[in-house]
Amino acid sequence: MKMGTLKLVLSIVEVIACVFLTVVVLLQQGARQGLSGSIAGGADTFFGQSKASNMQRTLSRLTTAIGVIFVVIAVVMNCI
Repeated sequence: MKMGTLKLVLSIVEVIACVFLTVVVLLQQGARQGLSGSIAGGADTFFGQSKASNMQRTLSRLTTAIGVIFVVIAVVMNCI
């Protein structure tokens, strides 16, 4: 594989990772949003909170994984 082709593929993967990282970060709840919902007496049940907590944990892990991929690809592209 030529270096130009490798750079093109890495650039495309970098852009895709950037878009996914942006979407995943925007899907996450703010830290203050959970606190205001509990003070205001939100209508969440125990199971609803558990499901939301699992979703936030999954989004957090996705953010970490995609962020690491983004940084690794950026470093590799600068070394080529």
